[in-house]
Amino acid sequence: MLFDPVPRAPVPIRMNQRLAYAIVIACVVLAGLTCRYAGTGIPWMFVKYGGSILWGAMVYFIVGFLVPEAAFSRKAVGAAIIAALVELFRLYHTPWLDVFRVTLPGQLLLGRHFSLWDILAYWTGIALAVLGDKAARIRRSA
Repeated sequence: MLFDPVPRAPVPIRMNQRLAYAIVIACVVLAGLTCRYAGTGIPWMFVKYGGSILWGAMVYFIVGFLVPEAAFSRKAVGAAIIAALVELFRLYHTPWLDVFRVTLPGQLLLGRHFSLWDILAYWTGIALAVLGDKAARIRRSA
């Protein structure tokens, strides 16, 4: 119809994107916790690096939630920088921070030991998240 006699309030695209990102973040967090802590029969390499890949994807989706209108590349670069900085932060030690790092929230948020492999896993997760995000946008526009 060229003319709609009943005007409708537009649903903000940004709000829909934020809701979608929030749902994906919750699913990724749940998958990551399951991967790390329910690991009965899951190979060690998948538990170790699967969790890190999911953590990197989560960072990407958090950036997407905060700036949904940003280009995929900007969200990816922002997430990659944040992930690398969090990993590099593991090189900084103080007694109170080391005590926090051995708690469950500390392990999940900051981790305990620095590893270049973890940065590679984070960036892999970010790349996979970008691919998923692009696929979702293509699907929405089709």
